Amino acid sequence: MELYLDSANLKEIKQAFKLGFLNGLTTTPTFMQREGIADIDATIVELSKIVPVLQIEALGDSAEEILKEAQRQLDLGLDINKTVFKIPVSLEGVRACYMLRQKGMLVNVHLVYTLQQAYMAMQAGATYVCPLVGRLQDQGHDAIALVEQCVNAVNRYNYPTKVMFSSVRHAEHVRNAINIGVHTITVPYKVMAGLTENNFTTVGTEQFIRDTKLMTVKVKEAIKPVNPLVEATILLKDAIIKMTEFGFGSVAVVNADGSLKGIFTDSDLRRLLQSDGNHILDKQLGDVCHANPLTVDANAMLNEAVQIFKQTAVDTLLVVENGKPVGMLDIQDL
Repeated sequence: MELYLDSANLKEIKQAFKLGFLNGLTTTPTFMQREGIADIDATIVELSKIVPVLQIEALGDSAEEILKEAQRQLDLGLDINKTVFKIPVSLEGVRACYMLRQKGMLVNVHLVYTLQQAYMAMQAGATYVCPLVGRLQDQGHDAIALVEQCVNAVNRYNYPTKVMFSSVRHAEHVRNAINIGVHTITVPYKVMAGLTENNFTTVGTEQFIRDTKLMTVKVKEAIKPVNPLVEATILLKDAIIKMTEFGFGSVAVVNADGSLKGIFTDSDLRRLLQSDGNHILDKQLGDVCHANPLTVDANAMLNEAVQIFKQTAVDTLLVVENGKPVGMLDIQDL
């Protein structure tokens, strides 16, 4: 099934065709007017250089006028093999379709709302016949049944016409088109961009990314740039200020030579205040810190840190490299 973008917004057109597999672009004078386009011819020429196939309007009160307008647009420099002229269905419209097809031009007979209209377009040799599903549903009609009837007619009578499912409003229309077996669908960018979205896919992808990082990212690559170090001689009340500045619930306590002495956490602070009272704040931090903190090597993979978190039920690990603390890994960092 061919996939077309239905738009006149240059930004989203360029974005959509980066996908590489779109078959072409359908556009209308109404779309262009909404986008504030003043020079239709210049826009058509620009679009023809961006998209594989461009479907544009050829309007006129008679078949001759439609043919003349199509030829005028081709003379702008368009490729006859990559340009499809959209003609609203009418008696003059299908006559114009036949005339254009005789000259080797590609034609989309659109604004189709009945099987009879579609039949006349097929009989005239239309390259595409285009029922407008959303608009027809707005009027309370069974548009899906009409599209299916058009597909059946093409298949039964071996018309070379492709049925184009248009006036797409939502992703369900795309599913309808696939199930019916239409040959082409033209879709607004907003709908097209959402066709690959699904919450289960998102959750699964995020899980794969997380698990891959656990196996490939080192601990030192995941820690924050702040290394919360304080010297063992600092008073506890001053250490509290440092903890706040660092933004951690714990600090690494080091000796004068930078070697690790222990770790002190906000849980330790609450416990000491409850057991010993406020006077504990005037003690040196080295006298009250834990001597054997839980550590993880900076060059270990995150997966190793995860196992320590699971086994110990702690929230923070001291990260060490060559025996010296280089940072903290919080469980939230994972």
